[in-house]
Amino acid sequence: MKKRLLGMMTAAVMTAAMVLSGCSGSQTAATTGAPAGGETKTEAAKTEAAKTEEKKDLLVVGFSQVGAESDWRTANTESMKSTFTEANGYKLIFDDAQQKQENQLKAVRNFIQQDVDYIVIAPVTETGWDTVLQEAKDAGIPVIIVDRMIDVSDDSLYTAWVGSNFLQEGYDAVAWLDEYLKSNNRTDDDINIVTLQGTIGSSAQIGRTDGVEEKMKDHPKWKMLERQTGEFTQAKGQEVMESFLKTYSDIDVVIAENDNMAFGAIDAIKAAGKTCGPKGDIIIISFDAVAAAFDSMIAGDMNVSVECNPLHGPRVAEIIQKLEKGESVDKIAYVQEGVYPADTAAQEKPKRAY
Repeated sequence: MKKRLLGMMTAAVMTAAMVLSGCSGSQTAATTGAPAGGETKTEAAKTEAAKTEEKKDLLVVGFSQVGAESDWRTANTESMKSTFTEANGYKLIFDDAQQKQENQLKAVRNFIQQDVDYIVIAPVTETGWDTVLQEAKDAGIPVIIVDRMIDVSDDSLYTAWVGSNFLQEGYDAVAWLDEYLKSNNRTDDDINIVTLQGTIGSSAQIGRTDGVEEKMKDHPKWKMLERQTGEFTQAKGQEVMESFLKTYSDIDVVIAENDNMAFGAIDAIKAAGKTCGPKGDIIIISFDAVAAAFDSMIAGDMNVSVECNPLHGPRVAEIIQKLEKGESVDKIAYVQEGVYPADTAAQEKPKRAY
């Protein structure tokens, strides 16, 4: 992009010089005369050239976002938009894939055609990226993956990945439940669990599901009654929870693989005449730890939310700046995350940035 713009500017200057050299005396006078605003055309040309030079220096970043399915995603989008501004030296081309990978593939190809400097992708699913990323590589455009991971045959097709350790998040959820049951003298109880899974095939769904499943093997008295996708949305989470409640009368724990599905599950539980949260019948474990989750915990509806940090913008910008300087970057960059139970929610919420 930068090289092409420089070439276009050089050609424009040469053309202008040729035109001026062939002009008559009267035409030259007209060119250098002052317009109505008092600024000479030469000065106006210099101003316009300065603006063009300033635009030329902006790094163009194409960002393909999954969609806007959750509060977490909204915070993630805002982090990117507030980071990649002209004031910070960037031009951001943003595309909302509306939860469809075909839209993302089209967006990435559009970014390649526009010859952006960097491509950033928050992928809908892990697979199906080899061809389009090879096209980006052939075009010499570095690709940075954020949030969900991708599964490709050649990991040189992307430069770096920034996001969460979803498997560890699953481990953390089980560790919290284990301690919670111990503190409530329920170690010997049979514990029936249902899971509202995220979008099937997404990294968050795979990691959280696998993490919980792996650690549940250490707890023979825990039983997973059923798992079903709620597609990371509140409406679908409520719908699936309604179905679970009709099928199973003895649910002890709901694991919702994001906060929005947990909110839907809570609505379904209340509508069914049951209670949830620290003083309720059903334990609610969620992921993301957005502001609304802290509100839910403070209200007594949710037991815990395992953090998934959405503020990826500054981390991606840091990688880009290192690449601009010719420095090497880590292939995998996990963000720091915590576990937030209901009894700390009121204390922790004022410290939160999202």
